[in-house]
Parts: sequence; C-alpha cells; structure tokens
Amino acid sequence: MAVFKRRKFHVKHPDGDAVQTSPEVQTGSQSDGIKEHVTSEPVPSSATEIAPRGNVKAPAVVIPDADSTINSDAPLAREIAEMTRRRRILASENLPLPASPRVITVANQKGGVGKTTSTVNLAAALARTGARVLVIDLDPQGNASTALGVEHRSETPSVYDVIINELPISEAIQKSPEYESLFCLPATIHLAGAEIELVSLVAREQRLRSALDQFLNESDPPFHYVFIDCPPSLGLLTINAFVAAREVLIPIQCEYYALEGLSQLLKNIQLIERHLNPVLAVSTILLTMYDGRTNLANQVAQDVRDHFPKEVLNTLIPRSVRISEAPSYGQTVISYDTNSAGSLSYREAAAEIARRGAPV
Repeated sequence: MAVFKRRKFHVKHPDGDAVQTSPEVQTGSQSDGIKEHVTSEPVPSSATEIAPRGNVKAPAVVIPDADSTINSDAPLAREIAEMTRRRRILASENLPLPASPRVITVANQKGGVGKTTSTVNLAAALARTGARVLVIDLDPQGNASTALGVEHRSETPSVYDVIINELPISEAIQKSPEYESLFCLPATIHLAGAEIELVSLVAREQRLRSALDQFLNESDPPFHYVFIDCPPSLGLLTINAFVAAREVLIPIQCEYYALEGLSQLLKNIQLIERHLNPVLAVSTILLTMYDGRTNLANQVAQDVRDHFPKEVLNTLIPRSVRISEAPSYGQTVISYDTNSAGSLSYREAAAEIARRGAPV
C-alpha cells in the first residue's frame, strides 16, 4: 500500500513565531497500512542567530546572512530587510540628552491601552542609549515595578512613603537590573489606600512634586528623564502626577473605544493646567497595539493624526507576542528580545521623543 510521508517546513518569523508552509507529499510502500511521518528541516548553516539581551533569553530570531539565497519578493524577506535597516539606523544614531530633567506623566483614563508597557519600555530604551532615567510607579497594581525587576513587597520603602510619610525619594528608589542608568521608585499594596489618606493632608495635590523637585535638585549625576506611570483613573494620585510633571504622554490603543475618553482626558488636563500646574502640556501621543491588517486600526490612527498632527509620534507600536511575554520574566522587551519588532518600535519611539525635545 502507499505511504504518505508528510514533511512540515518551518520558517522563523522576526517575532520568533514559527510559520508553517504547505506540506510536501511523497509516496512509498508499506504493507501494514498508511503511516504519517513528521520531520523537520535543519536550519541552514548560513543562518545567524540573534540572541536577545537580558538574563532570560527569548527564542532566537533566525536571520539569513547576506550570502544566503533569498527571494526578495517574499513578504518575509522584505520584512527582514526592513527590520535590518531600522536596526542600523538606531545603532548609528547618537540621541541628544536634555539640558534639564524632562518629567513626563504617562496617563489615560481608559485601562488596557499600554500605559505601563509604554512607560517601562520607553524608559529602558532611553537608558540603553546612556540617559539616566527614573520611573515612578504610581499605580497600586505595581506592574511597572514588576517589569523593571525591582522589589515591591509590602515592607519595601515605596512611593507611598514618599507621598504620605514624606520619605526622601533617594531612600526609596532602586536600580533596575536591566541597565546601570535605569531606576525605579516602586509601588506597594499600601498605595491602594493612599487616595483616602491624601484627602486630609495639607497640599495634597503637591506632595509628589515637592519630593521630586527636591530629589532632582540634589541628584548628582543628574537625571535626564522621569516617567510617572499613572493608574487608569482621575483620582488624587493621578492629579499628583499631573502636578509633578511638565509633559503628558498619552498612549492610545488603535481601537474605537480608546477615542471615546480622550476628549474628557484633555479637558481634565486643561483644568490641571489652569488651576494647579500652568506649565503642563500634552507633548506626546503614542499609538499602541497597532494591527495594520485591519481597516479600523488604520482609520483610528489617521483620525488621531488629523486632530493632533504635532503631538502624535510617527512610530506605531504593533501588537507583539514579545511585548506581552517580557513582564512575566521581570523584564522589558528592550532587554528580553532587543531584536524583535516590538522592541525596535519602542526604541524608535524613544529616539523620536529625544529628538523632539521638551515643548517650549
């Protein structure tokens, strides 16, 4: 009887996911029936494996050498060539450092739009280029602290002690294991009750700003960037973040619901600017979770660009498995898989923020 030997060919995608092509069917003979044999093709000897940075390594991305025979018309080949071009541009660029610290609050009243993910990855991307960066985790969930690999158990000195007990920031910050110039002021579970405790305190909206200004004035060497990760609500913690900052970065998911709360968020920022912080301004809008295969994502991106032509970054952050995996290893995608599409996009967004500089 005939035997069908099925061979599955696998191609490594730039994000690391295997893409299965159509099987090749062969015939043969076998007396006891039909059997299926699955074999895998070995990686060509001319392939180069690019390993990610960090203690935990993601699966390697296989990139053919220049001598390999590649069909340049294939979508995968074009994508590899484009990613190679983007890596070379980033490697050759020296980003300018700000003359004074840029304090940026990352906020959006809608949850799940990539606030924490954008905060930690932009901070790590800038620290990778040599900037001294501080991340203030103002979200009681403490996800930014987890992603940066710092301790944030309940007994750990944290942003709660800074705001409520007036602990100096210098006694609570921790260095992230990812980069020498990346620091984090962690959040603990005690921060969940800070909203209630702040109500009765003097200058309740100014407490984070007072502590941060004192810390930045005394820091030697100085910090170049401070990112404040906010909870998805407009309470006293978020107001403290707006008052402490000079810039606001708004991540917007490329879906319809993400646009509904944007106008209300901008109104709230205007109220803060008018009554509490006259130097506050929306400097950056970052489009996240972009899927170019859908018409909706392209339409949302175009609508945001039409309304905010100066604030929207040219860089789009795609949906990426690597971005989602990294926090489970206590890392950002910048160190978890620096060659992935998600990492490249955040590095490009960080470079764009650095080149633009602070708003005048």
